[in-house]
Amino acid sequence: MVEPAPDPMSADTIFDVASLTKVVATATSIMILVERGKVRLSDTLSTYVPEIRGDGRERITIEHLLTHRSGYAPDFDLKERWTGYDEAIKRLIQEPLRHPPGTRFIYSDIGYIALGEVVRRASGLPLDEFARRNIFVPLRMGDTGFRPSPELRARIAPTETRRGQQSYLGDTPTTDPEGERWLRGEVHDPTSFRMGGVAGHAGLFSTADDLAIYCQMMLNNGQYKGVRILSPLTVAQMTRPRLVSEGGSTRGLGWDINTSFSSNRGDLFPLGSFGHTGFTGTSFWLDPASQMFVVFLSNRVHPDGKGDVAALRGKVASIAAAAVTDKAVVERARLQQSTYFQELTRHASLSNRPPGSNAVEGDTATVLNGIDVLERDGFKQLRGKRIGLITNHTGTNRAGLKTIDVLHKAPGIQLIALFSPEHGIRGVADEKVSDSRDETTGLPIYSLYGDTRRPKPEQLSQLDALVFDIQDIGTRYYTYISTLGFVMEEAAKAAKPVFVLDRPNPIGGIEVEGPIADEKSLSFTAYHTIPVRHGLTIGELAQLFNRERKIGCDLRVIKMAGWRRIHWFDATNLTWINPSPNMRSLTEATLYPGVGLLETTNLSVGRGTDTPFELIGAPWIDGQKLASYLNSRKIPGVRFIPVRFTPNASVFKADQCGGINVVITDRAVFRPVRMGIEIASALRKFYPSDWDVDKYMRLLVNADTLARLKSGEAPEQIERSWTVPLEEFQRARMAVLLYD
Repeated sequence: MVEPAPDPMSADTIFDVASLTKVVATATSIMILVERGKVRLSDTLSTYVPEIRGDGRERITIEHLLTHRSGYAPDFDLKERWTGYDEAIKRLIQEPLRHPPGTRFIYSDIGYIALGEVVRRASGLPLDEFARRNIFVPLRMGDTGFRPSPELRARIAPTETRRGQQSYLGDTPTTDPEGERWLRGEVHDPTSFRMGGVAGHAGLFSTADDLAIYCQMMLNNGQYKGVRILSPLTVAQMTRPRLVSEGGSTRGLGWDINTSFSSNRGDLFPLGSFGHTGFTGTSFWLDPASQMFVVFLSNRVHPDGKGDVAALRGKVASIAAAAVTDKAVVERARLQQSTYFQELTRHASLSNRPPGSNAVEGDTATVLNGIDVLERDGFKQLRGKRIGLITNHTGTNRAGLKTIDVLHKAPGIQLIALFSPEHGIRGVADEKVSDSRDETTGLPIYSLYGDTRRPKPEQLSQLDALVFDIQDIGTRYYTYISTLGFVMEEAAKAAKPVFVLDRPNPIGGIEVEGPIADEKSLSFTAYHTIPVRHGLTIGELAQLFNRERKIGCDLRVIKMAGWRRIHWFDATNLTWINPSPNMRSLTEATLYPGVGLLETTNLSVGRGTDTPFELIGAPWIDGQKLASYLNSRKIPGVRFIPVRFTPNASVFKADQCGGINVVITDRAVFRPVRMGIEIASALRKFYPSDWDVDKYMRLLVNADTLARLKSGEAPEQIERSWTVPLEEFQRARMAVLLYD
C-alpha cells in the first residue's frame, strides 16, 4: 500500500478479491447443492425465495442467474440509504426486472445476491459458512473467507477510505469514532459492505496461494490432493460455453468464457479456456489445454479508486501462455477450440428446437406457429365450435397451407365466416376493402377495413368463438394489431372467446424502443399506449391490450413452440410472406419503426419503388449532403448512400427525388427509432421550410417528442426523454410475456 504509509506486498498478502466471489464461493456452492440434489439448474428462483413472483420474475431460473441472464439490473440503486443483509433481501424481493428472463446478458450483482440467498435457504447455512465447510476447509484454503478476523489485518491489502458507516471487521459491527478509515479487511464493494460483508457477488478475501489451489482443483476436474470438491461432470457443466448474446458471447456457470469481460485471457490462451475478474483488480484465467492458470492479484482501487489494470492483466496472461512450447499443448489447444465451436453450434441448434421435438442436430425445423400447434394438438382447443376466422394471406401453416383451408377441413370444427383486415384477405389492396366471398370455401368475407373496422353484432351472433391468425411486423402503427383490439372489444360485448394463433415478432422479442403513444391521440394506427417498437408477439399484445385496456375478453392464446425472444424471423426457418404490399423483406421490417414514422409527412419512403422503406427522398433533398451528415453522426449499425429515384406510386409519383438509401451494417446494434429521429432531426436542420414537421405527429403520436424535435434538441437527448416511460412500459410488458 502507499497510503497512509508505505507497506510492501508480501507473498501471503490477503486481497479483497471482489467478483471472484461469484465463482469461488457462490457458483461452486450452488453446484455442490446441485450434486446433492438440493438444487436444480432448471429450478426457478421462486422455488427457494417464493416471495419473488409477478411481472415475469417467477420465470427466473438458477441457470439464468449463474449466466447473468436473469433480467436483473447490474446493482441496486445505491442512492438510497439502507444497511443490513435482511434489508438487501427485502430489496431483492421488490426488485423489478429490466428484461425478460433468458433474453439478455447483463452482468448483474443482484443475480448473485439472489444465488447467495438460494444457498442459505437450500442448505440452512449462510453462504460464508457453507463455503467455508464445503470448499475452503476441505481444500485447506486457510486464508480464504468472508469478514477476515482482526488478527489478519496487518496482512490485508487496504483499498479506499470510507466515512461515516458501520465497520464489519470480523464478526462484530463497530463504529469508527474518527468517522473515516481505510478499508482493510472490510469489503470494498458498497452493496456487500451494506450487507455486512457477506454476499453472493462480493465479499471474499483470499491469497494467491489459496486461489492457486482452487484453480488447480478445477483443472483436476474437481479434486485436489485427494480431496474432491466437485465431480468431473459438474466441472464440465460449469465450463461448457453457453451462448448469451446474438454476437456470440459465451459464459459458463459462473465462469466468463468469451465476452467483453474476457480481456484478462490475453491474446494467446485458446477459446475454451475460462476465468473471471474482480473490480478491485483481481482475476484468474484457466486453460485446460495447457493445464495452466494465471492468478493476478492487484489492488488497483488503492488509494483513490482510479487505477486501471485491464491491459496489464491481459499482457501477463499472454506472457504466461507464450512460455508454453510443448507441441502436444498446441494440439490440445486446437482440439479445445474445435470443441468450443462445435459446442456453440450444438447450443444454437438446441436453443432453436421446439419443445418435445425429436429433431436431430443440424435439423432446421425450428418454430411452430400457433396454427401448427393447433394442428399438432388435433384442434382440441376448438373442437365442437362454430368459428369466425380473422386472417389474411399471412395465415398459413408451415407447409404453406392457408389457415382458412386448414380450419375448414379440420374435424369437429365448423368454420362459419371470415373477416379480413387492411389490404384484404389476400393482402394486395391499398384502399378500402368491401365484403366479398371466398372463392374456395364459399364462406362470406366480412371486411374490417371498409365502412366499419369492427365486426358487427349480427356477424357474431351465429359464432361460438373467433380465431385470429395474422402476421404482425413488430411496430405500433401496423394496423393489424388495431384490428385485433377492436375484435377483442366486440367479442367481449358478445361474450365470445377469442383464440389468437401466435406468430413471431419478425424483428425479435427483446428490443423496446421509441416514445409511448399519447393516450389522448390514440387512433387506428395507435390502438394503445405502447412504444413504436414494442418487442411483443401478437399473442402477447392481445394479453397486454386485454389487461391494460380492461377489455374483459375471454382471450386464449395458442402459443408457438420453439420460439425464443432472441429469435428474429430469419432464425425461425419459417417462410417469409409479405405481410402487406410494401413490406417485402425482413430488412424493410427492421427499418420500418424508424423510416415508417416519416411516411405521413411530405417525403417518399420508397413506395412505388422496388425497395420501399429502404429509401427516403423528396425533390428538394440533396442526397449527398444528407448522407454525409448522417454518416458523420456515426449512428450504430447503419450507413447512408446518396441516391436519386423516381417513385411510380404514392408520394412524389413520377417526380425525381434526391435522397438516401439506408443500409443496415450491424443489426445487433442498430436501433431503428433512434435512426428515424436522427433523420428527422437532420431534415429539420437542413430543410426547415420544405419538410412538413407537424405531419410527423400522425405516427409519432407523442407531443413531447415532436416539441423537442422542433426546438432543435439533439437526438440523443430526445432518446433519453423516453427512458422513464419505457421503464414503466417494460414493467407492464413483463406481465404478459409468454416466451423466454
